Amino acid sequence: MDSQDPATGLKSKLDKVLDFACGSGSLLLNVRQRMNENNGTIGKIYGQEKNVTTYNLARMNMLLHGMKDTEFEIFHGDTLLNQWELLNELNPSKKIEFDAIVANPPFSLRWEPNDTLAEDFRFKSYGLAPKSAADFAFLLHGFHFLKDGGTMAIILPHGVLFRGGAEERIRKKLLKDNNIDTIIGLPSNLFYSTGIPVCILVLKKCKKEDDVLFVNASEHFDKEKRQNSLSDEHIKTIVETYQFRQERDRYSRKVSMEEIKSNDYNLNISRYVSTAIEEAKIDLKEVNLKLAAINESIKTNSEKHNEFLKELGLNTI
Repeated sequence: MDSQDPATGLKSKLDKVLDFACGSGSLLLNVRQRMNENNGTIGKIYGQEKNVTTYNLARMNMLLHGMKDTEFEIFHGDTLLNQWELLNELNPSKKIEFDAIVANPPFSLRWEPNDTLAEDFRFKSYGLAPKSAADFAFLLHGFHFLKDGGTMAIILPHGVLFRGGAEERIRKKLLKDNNIDTIIGLPSNLFYSTGIPVCILVLKKCKKEDDVLFVNASEHFDKEKRQNSLSDEHIKTIVETYQFRQERDRYSRKVSMEEIKSNDYNLNISRYVSTAIEEAKIDLKEVNLKLAAINESIKTNSEKHNEFLKELGLNTI
């Protein structure tokens, strides 16, 4: 499980990978493909999907991609209500945990949290996400089942970075506990389902760094007819920036917790990484000298002009 590729420092084996809003399973299959391309392996893939038609499609998708039925487990049920018995084990010694968790849940889904959910082991320490947006409910569900040495990446709307109320309290605790590792801002109109810009939140339970890496990739894309896309080069830049925690001008920056705290735990990416090109500084003293010289030139030339007009017997100006 902890074996790593010496060239990249990445894990070469993941025992368990979860997508708790897996849809047709494409994200899980993509993780598997990337692991295979980098000579890595996955023990077993787990997915959960509420829509029965999509759930059946996910299972079929796994088989069509050459996976044996022992290599994956897809469950049909509601993630927010945690209907999967596998994930309801309260005994810490028997609790299932995952090396990697990926998800692209429905954005800002309205839900109906109740008193029972307020005491749920997934949400109790953080509080419930608001009825108007279940984004943090999905995030906390996955985060609960993340292994201490694991990594979770979830795609969410930008609102989770700055909205107040219950979401601010959840965001603040995750930051104070040093669980938010990286925030990646993506271009708008990347997905068929929505045209809004989205972000990737990368979370870890045992993070080594005491800062947050912000990556503003919102202006790096290829414009297509109907939607935007990321080229292989765009993706490579994002991955390398994340992997090596690189700081790049107008693209990425490591931000200390002190600075984030001074901004009231607001994680709006543009606060920390602006893509705007800085305008040249204006030297007002120099500008004033130039204006004075121009005015003096106007005065001198006006006097000469008036002399010519006098000689011609015309009115001066």
